Amino acid sequence: MKIKKSNRKFRPSKKFNITITEKAKISLKNNEQITLIDQSKNEYDIVKKSWGYYSSPSINKRLVKNNYQAFLVQNINNKTIFLFTVQKSKKRMMQDYIKKVGIKILKQIK
Repeated sequence: MKIKKSNRKFRPSKKFNITITEKAKISLKNNEQITLIDQSKNEYDIVKKSWGYYSSPSINKRLVKNNYQAFLVQNINNKTIFLFTVQKSKKRMMQDYIKKVGIKILKQIK
């Protein structure tokens, strides 16, 4: 695994006043995993495989155990599709966000 620290800031959309700060770039070899941990100690895993990535813990087990829920969403303007992983206690914040930026929920995965 290689970690390259970064402090790059960018705005994903000129339409909305949202700034993202990239903090690191991580290169993984096959079968290496990183685990992201939030302030409440909930975990989110990403595993590099020879064919690509496991981008999430199991959606119906470990994601739920760590208080997250998955949503398949689409930008209504350019039809781009994303997978959102939302902390269950913050679903209202996600709903406010998607209304603001023009995203619709295609599938809520429980």
